Amino acid sequence: MAAKKSPFFDTATTMGKVVAFFGISALCGVLAAGMLVPVAAIAKTGLTTGSNIFSALPSDFEKLPISQPSEVLDRNGKVIATFYDQNREPVKLKDISPYMRKAIVSVEDERFYEHNGIDPRGIARAVVSNLTSSSRQGASTLTQQYVNNLLINNAVIKGVDPTTISGSKDYPEKIRELKYAVAIEKEMSKDEILEGYLNLVLFSGREYGVQAAAQRFFSVDAKDLNLQQSAMLAGMVQIPTVYNPITNPERALDRRNKVLTNMYRAGAIDKKEYDKAVKSDLGTKPSRSKSGCMAAEANAYFCDYVSALILQDKEYGKTLEDRRNLLYRGGLQIKTTLDADLNKKAHKDAKKAIDPTAKSNDDVYSSIVSVEPGTGNILAMAQNTTYDPESKRGNTTFNLNVESSKGGAGGFQGGSTMKPYTTLAWLKEGHSMYDKINAKKQTFMPGYKFKASCLPGGTATVGSKWTPKNASYGFYKTMPVNTGLFWSINSATVQEATKLDLCNIAGYTEAVGLRDEKGKQNEDGTYTPTPISPTNPSFIIGSASITPLRQSAAFAAFANKGEYCEPRALTSVKDSKGNSYKVKKKTCSQAIEEQYVADLNGTLQKIAKQRVSKGRVPGPIAGKTGTNNGATSTWFVGYSTGISTAAWVGRLKGQNETEENAMHGTMINDERAPRMVDSSTYAAPLWVDFMEEAVGQFEQKSFGSARSAPKPKPAPKSDDDDEKSSSSDSKKESSDEKKESSKSESKSEKKSSNSETKSEKKKSASAGNNGNQDSSGSNGWQANHNNSGGAQGSQRESDG
Repeated sequence: MAAKKSPFFDTATTMGKVVAFFGISALCGVLAAGMLVPVAAIAKTGLTTGSNIFSALPSDFEKLPISQPSEVLDRNGKVIATFYDQNREPVKLKDISPYMRKAIVSVEDERFYEHNGIDPRGIARAVVSNLTSSSRQGASTLTQQYVNNLLINNAVIKGVDPTTISGSKDYPEKIRELKYAVAIEKEMSKDEILEGYLNLVLFSGREYGVQAAAQRFFSVDAKDLNLQQSAMLAGMVQIPTVYNPITNPERALDRRNKVLTNMYRAGAIDKKEYDKAVKSDLGTKPSRSKSGCMAAEANAYFCDYVSALILQDKEYGKTLEDRRNLLYRGGLQIKTTLDADLNKKAHKDAKKAIDPTAKSNDDVYSSIVSVEPGTGNILAMAQNTTYDPESKRGNTTFNLNVESSKGGAGGFQGGSTMKPYTTLAWLKEGHSMYDKINAKKQTFMPGYKFKASCLPGGTATVGSKWTPKNASYGFYKTMPVNTGLFWSINSATVQEATKLDLCNIAGYTEAVGLRDEKGKQNEDGTYTPTPISPTNPSFIIGSASITPLRQSAAFAAFANKGEYCEPRALTSVKDSKGNSYKVKKKTCSQAIEEQYVADLNGTLQKIAKQRVSKGRVPGPIAGKTGTNNGATSTWFVGYSTGISTAAWVGRLKGQNETEENAMHGTMINDERAPRMVDSSTYAAPLWVDFMEEAVGQFEQKSFGSARSAPKPKPAPKSDDDDEKSSSSDSKKESSDEKKESSKSESKSEKKSSNSETKSEKKKSASAGNNGNQDSSGSNGWQANHNNSGGAQGSQRESDG
């Protein structure tokens, strides 16, 4: 049975209250004399603002930093996002309106400048009131409230649910608060205490401190608060939710006027000031400073990427909770590589390409990301959607540009943007861009073996019938390698691969940072990115899922003489105390031989200039188109020597190359799309819109000189070519192909990007709708569907 509490010490009884009153009163006298408080070595410089505010406590008080928002800055120092649990911007007392200082003292502690941290009169008044009524009255001085807020801050940081209401404290807690209050009064001036309190106290919701409150309710700085505004804010601190002027304007007005009365009675203002202020309305002019990436607008997805980098890196704390506390409370200054002005343009262009509000675009998206060659710095990262978790058309928190682990969509099939790596391997193994390749072969039967020295057995074997068809039947012929790349001919690229080591092709993709985002499926259904494997030959024409960010960084190596630089978003991170954190340094390596890149660029420049830009993007530019079957993923990845940009348009949920997901002839932007959608339809125009202005902001140099054509030599023969053509037939075919290719290029430059063909001759001449359509599937869905299948039955084919 529990022991019965003595009425002399039970504070629930009248006798207990009397005993407590005399005990507290006696204690106050002792504390006021300073006899029970050890001398604390407390610095007096810069204590009341910023993260050093905790040093105002005695030495036996655990010193924890005061919560401050973290800011994300772009490359020019512009704030693009703010993270906070407590929205606070500490300011000096001189930057706080004199009216605000007087108002808070008048309503919270009239004798503030007279007592030594505790107010015996106030305590006596409160105890008598509590003895004679059922309600409880507090008697905390501003100094005690300052201590209380510091204790609350410590509790929050440590993950403890603090008791924040003064009336609910028991007497031991009150005694502790008194002890600290007296100690602080010994070491800090009244102005320092007042400054600290006004920077700590909660005003509303997540607005802490007078500067955040002034901005929230009046859209002014603390130094510009007038009398009536100051009185209203001072009145809020007692019960912020009750006296909120937005939700409870009548109560807020009544409370404000009581504060004005207190100020007048205390002599803080004169009769004229009082009469004018009390007659005014609240005059609120609210503004909202949202925490996190939702307030970052065009920069929201880059903001999300940055937050993922911080929250996943143990440099910023051992646990996720530690890292989150640092981001939301540590006052970090996070400097990034982003060009916010450029990114705003990217966001605008992405929305222009695919309207996020169009009813037909529920699963059609666009994204654009830029990387700086030579540094890997991410310059832009945008998409057509709004960063918002609310289920609404045009909203998503998926970042289309990055991998799943960083909040991304997990990449998209690369299509023919992967073909340059076969070309590089072709050059590496001693061939020329001008060598002829017999691109007649359409089908590879099960059991066909490609050389792959890095795999067991040294080969990659076709597991099921594989038919990587071209967009036009007119290109099943012998042609130079550079022509096959220019027109993005599937059969030409595959025939090159039959004569190469697939491991050399895959090796180049790995050297420039590409990963198959769906390389390994985990037990929970998620995927782990892996280097692109040569096991399935279809990777050479784009079956792997690649993120736009990796695409942009990889092609930046083509722009930089073969030097690949890992993409990076952070340049420096410091906390409120000036401590620096490690960030990813510029990490570059020579991934591709310089001459091979120059040879490759000789063709990729023609693609960008003649088939995509058509004079709109100035200076030396190069790039490659890409479209998968069904056009659920369409690309143009292009670059100057100063900026590399990947533009992507396609589906997110309906990525699988099924007939129902195909974008050919469907409704897009609430209009009927062309019968054949490819990279020229939406992705390439998006790239041009963005890059025609962007390239001029960065240095543009030459890509180097491609080697000229060597002396003519016979075209290599396909191992499976059963035709016994004479050398004269071969020469005639080569001559005919050159003429047809010339005619095709000439005609394609005159046609619009959405032109459709009716005869096979016209299909050959316009292969790719102004040259951006790639090699599979210009004959509609059935042709694309017949392309399915492949090595080990797991490939998804590309047509661009």
